[in-house]
Amino acid sequence: MASHLANIFGTEQDRVNCSFYYKIGACRHGDRCSRKHIRPPYSQTILLPNVYHNPSHDPVCKLTDKELQEGFDAVYEDLYIELAKSGHLLELHVCDNIGDHLIGNVYARYEWETEAQAAVDHLNDRWYAGRPLYAELSPVTDFREACCRQNENGECNRGGFCNFMHLRLASKDLVKSLQTGQRLDRRANPTKTVQEEAGWQPKVRDRRSASPPRRRNENPGEDRWTRK
Repeated sequence: MASHLANIFGTEQDRVNCSFYYKIGACRHGDRCSRKHIRPPYSQTILLPNVYHNPSHDPVCKLTDKELQEGFDAVYEDLYIELAKSGHLLELHVCDNIGDHLIGNVYARYEWETEAQAAVDHLNDRWYAGRPLYAELSPVTDFREACCRQNENGECNRGGFCNFMHLRLASKDLVKSLQTGQRLDRRANPTKTVQEEAGWQPKVRDRRSASPPRRRNENPGEDRWTRK
């Protein structure tokens, strides 16, 4: 019996725990869900809900596709650099859904659970673009299962209201540059053991960083990050 319960835990056959929460980290029923949403005591993945608001979802938006992509790339770069301060960032995903439980959600997966916890503690003391951040550990472990496969093939008929993740993708060159910058920083700052603080932590980003320069049209020195 115990092995059977372990095998169905968090799946659609589980009548106690919500399969959507464990697979996607969010459920459209929220606190009203008839099944349990148990937040993990430790995880490699963190969730920042309702961070990115895609301007294209506004009916009066007049931005071109190029402008929309440049704007998102700027946000993605901001998030990547800030999240990488807490440890080795393995994945960063931003939802483009418009359902209340998924809109603007940002998911980050670290190499170690201690790094994810350090990121949660750090980000819950921050604001971004004038809004407070609320970070929490997430049960999501496999983003291939969390993402909408029909959307990846351009066939999802539910659009932004789909209950599976529709990801907003950053430019490939930007992602590659950020990942390269993190690898170089890790090489210059060898990984600490798990017992030491929260794993590897990159050095403060400066002009010698391998990450690309800011590309947004903002005032020199403008920073969207503030503390609460």
